[in-house]
Amino acid sequence: MKLLSINSGDHLSLGVKIDDQWVLDVREALETVPAPGIPVDTTELIRGGAEALERLRLYVERVSEDRTPSYFKQESDISFGACVSEPSKIICIGLNYRKHAEESNAAIPTTPVVFSKFSNTLAGHGEPIPLPVKVSSEVDYEVELAIVIGRKTKEVAVEDALGHVFGYSCANDISARDLQMRTSQWLLGKTCDKFTPLGPYLVTADEIPDPNQLSLQTTVNGEIRQRSNTSDMIFRCDEIISYLSQHMTLLPGDVILTGTPEGVVLGQPADRRVYLREGDAVVIEIEGLGRLSNRMING
Repeated sequence: MKLLSINSGDHLSLGVKIDDQWVLDVREALETVPAPGIPVDTTELIRGGAEALERLRLYVERVSEDRTPSYFKQESDISFGACVSEPSKIICIGLNYRKHAEESNAAIPTTPVVFSKFSNTLAGHGEPIPLPVKVSSEVDYEVELAIVIGRKTKEVAVEDALGHVFGYSCANDISARDLQMRTSQWLLGKTCDKFTPLGPYLVTADEIPDPNQLSLQTTVNGEIRQRSNTSDMIFRCDEIISYLSQHMTLLPGDVILTGTPEGVVLGQPADRRVYLREGDAVVIEIEGLGRLSNRMING
């Protein structure tokens, strides 16, 4: 299933993508066709586990025979929220593509480079991203595959790790490089408001049999800046989940960003770096997961 968050202003509702045109607004549908145990947002769905997902599947089948009710929305009319809105943790893996490490003149990591972001950084597909112009002039893009954990995970073996995944999404790990490089800790440059657009969809794991064989790319104003495949990861998705779970308990809804490939602005020679500016349209695309688009504005 392809799931999404519908931003209605005062709340987020669970949406289910029916086809290229239509989305089912589950919260609104339940007002007309009530049913017990049906989650109304992605957080509730993820925390409800496999049983909640199966109830949702059956409900969608039940109400999808007729597309005329108002709870079916044209996708083009929807305002999106971040497809996961309440993660207890946003965990990031740095320098996890060989060619990106090489363009950054960094040593190939022998263990995952781990840092974090916070929920203030979350943004939805189509949401304007404010450039923090008062404190930074070097804002960069990073296409990343996002893993969303589906159940409590502690000390899981590599071979079992993907069984703990609820789904996958596109993410843009927006980074203020001048703030990031100010100290040895990257946190400040990674955690400005809305610096983690996530979506448009949360695609359930059954639709992505091998997350380490996905093409991905970034365009800025239509120009391709990044183009790679998750097969270039140094640490695979299952290895990342297992490694993190040895050190901390992963909870349903936790988001893991798995690193970015080569092609970021920081990887260019210093005299050729053109960082993001007001009006720039950044589109993140990952095979099977859709296209995440955001425009930069001055904050």
